[in-house]
Amino acid sequence: MTAHALDTHAGQEPAQVEPARPVEPALQLSTAEMAEANINPSTGLATDYLNHFNEAIMMLELIPSMPACIGDLMDWNVMTYREHFLATTQKHRDAVLVAYDTADSQARIQLDEIADTMSSILSATRDALRLDLSPTVAAGLAREAAFQLKPLVARAGAVINGLKVSGDIPLAGVAQAAVDAILRGRS
Repeated sequence: MTAHALDTHAGQEPAQVEPARPVEPALQLSTAEMAEANINPSTGLATDYLNHFNEAIMMLELIPSMPACIGDLMDWNVMTYREHFLATTQKHRDAVLVAYDTADSQARIQLDEIADTMSSILSATRDALRLDLSPTVAAGLAREAAFQLKPLVARAGAVINGLKVSGDIPLAGVAQAAVDAILRGRS
């Protein structure tokens, strides 16, 4: 599997992703252009970003039956919305980035908070999987991380699609607490 972005560890700043080509200047996008680029016209956000997290969930779900997938998960990297689209050669990349820059600010903030939480869960999980874990503990950790991530991806999808999302988003510390609890059980 190919690495997709930046690997950041606690306390480190991510390196800058260089765009594959310059982003076109911000223009007003038509409804047709937004639809073609899979951008929700009410929020200005694209669900394609969630594929980045779904890929990691897929790897987590494979770890219990195929522990070698841990290596694939280690090749996967945390990416912000902007980094994800800057790193792609997707045909509608520029439109997606222009729309993000002018997206509904509340939706963008909510999406970024959810993405930060998912990234924290994945970073903590990857850090724990770098330890000398038994296959049983690694499988349990992978299952728990996938279990935590799936509702967050659904919540992010709801935000992108303009649905009102209420309730608290789990704090990043929840991910570390889950990893700690699993590791305590390995002794």
